[in-house]
Amino acid sequence: MSSDLFSVKGKQAVVTGGSRGVGLMIARGLVEAGAEVVISSRKADALEAAAAELSQNGTCTAVQADLSSQEGAVGLADAVRERFDRLDMLVNNAGARGGEPIDSYPDKAWDRVLDTNVRGVFQLTVATLDLLRAAASDEDPARVINIGSVDGIRPPLMETYAYSASKAAVHQLTGHLAKRLAAERITVNAIAPGPFPSQMMAFMLDDPERRPMVEQQIPLGRVGQPDDVVGTTLFLSSRAGAYLTGTLIP
Repeated sequence: MSSDLFSVKGKQAVVTGGSRGVGLMIARGLVEAGAEVVISSRKADALEAAAAELSQNGTCTAVQADLSSQEGAVGLADAVRERFDRLDMLVNNAGARGGEPIDSYPDKAWDRVLDTNVRGVFQLTVATLDLLRAAASDEDPARVINIGSVDGIRPPLMETYAYSASKAAVHQLTGHLAKRLAAERITVNAIAPGPFPSQMMAFMLDDPERRPMVEQQIPLGRVGQPDDVVGTTLFLSSRAGAYLTGTLIP
C-alpha cells in the first residue's frame, strides 16, 4: 500500500463554519496534514482567532462570510478565487440550529436554518464549481463533503424541527449533487456526525444530568472526538476515498 494513500498534503480546501466545533476540528486536521485551508464563519473575531491558531501548524486563511444568502456564497467563492487557482475540497459545514417546543416553534427559525443549512450548501457548491472543476481529474477527483447529522437520519431527542429536517435535506442533496457531478470527476459525500463537543451541544454535554441521556443514544457509548471526524474527512479527501461518491457516513 502506498504511504500517501491518505495524504492531503498540498491540497487546497475550504471549510465553512471553521471557527468552532466540528468545522474547527476538520480544519485543524487538514492543516496539520499539510493542506492549505480557508476557513469561513459569520463572526469575525472568533474566525480570526481560529485562523491565527491554525496557522501556527500550517497554512490557514480566514474569510468572513454569511452563507444564508446567495450574496454571501458568491462573496466567499470570489475570495477563495483570489487565493486559490483550484479547489481540491469543499467542506460544507456551516450550520444553524434552534430548538423550541412545538406549540411555540417560531416560523422565522425555518428561514434561518434552511437558508444556511441547505440553500447555503447548494449555493456555495455552485459558486465554486469552476475551482472544483479545475482540480478534478480521473485519478484524483475534486471533493465536496457535506456535514449532515444523525438528527437527519432518526428523530432527535430535542425539538429541533427545522434543524433535523434541514439535515435530512442535506443528505438527499448530497446524493443528487453526486449523481450530477460524477461525470465531471467531482465526488460529493456526506458525514452525519452524532454528538461532538461544541458550542451547539454544550447545553447538553456540559450538563451532568443531560450528558448520560445523550451518551445512551450512541452505540459506542461515548461522545465523538476530533480524530473521529478528522479521520473520516481525510479518508474522503485523499486517494483512499477517490472511488466513493453519493454516500452518507454516520
